[in-house]
Amino acid sequence: MEAVDRLVAEGMSLVEAKAKERLLTNCSRHVHEPAVSFFVPGRIEVLGKHTDYAGGRSLLCTMERGFVMMSAPRADTVVRVTNAMTDETRELRIGAEQRGERGHWSAYFAAVAQRLASDFPHAGRGANIAFASDLPAASGMSSSSALVISAFLALSDANDLEQDATFTRVITSREVLGNYLGAVENGRSFGGFAAAAGVGTLGGSQDQTAILCCRAGMLSQYSFCPVRAEGEYPFPRDRVFVVAFSGVAAEKTSSAMLRYNEASLSVSEIVRLSNEATGRCDESLAAVIANSQNVRDTITKSVPTAFTIQRLLDRYDQFAAESNDIIPATARAFARGDLAAVGALVDRSQRGAEQRLGNQIPETIALARMARELGADAASAFGAGFGGSVWALVTTAAAEQFTQRWHDVYASAFPVAAAKAEFIVTRPGPPALRLA
Repeated sequence: MEAVDRLVAEGMSLVEAKAKERLLTNCSRHVHEPAVSFFVPGRIEVLGKHTDYAGGRSLLCTMERGFVMMSAPRADTVVRVTNAMTDETRELRIGAEQRGERGHWSAYFAAVAQRLASDFPHAGRGANIAFASDLPAASGMSSSSALVISAFLALSDANDLEQDATFTRVITSREVLGNYLGAVENGRSFGGFAAAAGVGTLGGSQDQTAILCCRAGMLSQYSFCPVRAEGEYPFPRDRVFVVAFSGVAAEKTSSAMLRYNEASLSVSEIVRLSNEATGRCDESLAAVIANSQNVRDTITKSVPTAFTIQRLLDRYDQFAAESNDIIPATARAFARGDLAAVGALVDRSQRGAEQRLGNQIPETIALARMARELGADAASAFGAGFGGSVWALVTTAAAEQFTQRWHDVYASAFPVAAAKAEFIVTRPGPPALRLA
């Protein structure tokens, strides 16, 4: 019961804590004592659609679903990892040039093992690791980032990385750690660490920051590039999130990755055009907006290389509204308990994603609309898009009935997708934790 007690003490419901204990029992079949164990949650992007890598804001919380993991250090460089849900095992090596199969869970462990040895040369010790998860894969709930963090926590513990002089000099807070692990996942350089092969898209560090830093029962507002905490807001005591995975996987592979990266690259193009016109060296779209009153005029008069002017205007308008207007106003509305205002602002964010960002599909558009029609205070798609999930804010008392009705209406309209859909009821949960 040690894991259950720790999770409940950190703000997780008893039902969900006991579910994690069952997952840990599966892991214990593959990793023998003495071992350490961790919980790493998924996250809900309440708001912040494609804002983090552009230096913008997000409103975030973690879920009560996620990964559990057990790990025991080895005396050699082998990293032996078992998916306790399927009993599939892969062996890797710290520091070896290796790549798992793209889209397979082993790719995330391979990327972390390789990057860890490159950035921290004294980290040469492997581990026996087993993990299990109750988080839907490729659902937009940050299962990929949670897996990267799980791999890092296991190998960091095996190598006493928190005692490493380079680590303590560079990683000065959990926010900085989130930023670093975003770079590991995406293959970016970080500080004095060189870029390396990543396993993600051209994204930021929103997911990693939420998973490491958000607290149970709270909504957290962050801005990015660099990561800055901007405030915490209590989640309404009589409300829960009902999260609907649409059944359409938000895979970050092949064509889906290209579509995701298009949203990122269009931001880079706006920054390039602005710097070219002004002679500045702004590094993010947020900085461009802070330093100029004429960004739209600059875009309109420009000659883009790979985008239409209308596409860049749409991307600019969506980002500026989401980051600078909708998110701060929504945070203030939550703080004063004005859920009607929250609903109207979130509706505006969802329209921006559909009409300007362009990362929505018929299933997620319908789920958000259906949730509002069924009486949800607010509802929004979240994550990378092109599949994924939608959250709905509802009263705790009505959650069970709402969930069933939402499922039934969705299944009637999208029977194929609904056959793979999953509906989860959660409150904001604890961050990534060492359990024992």
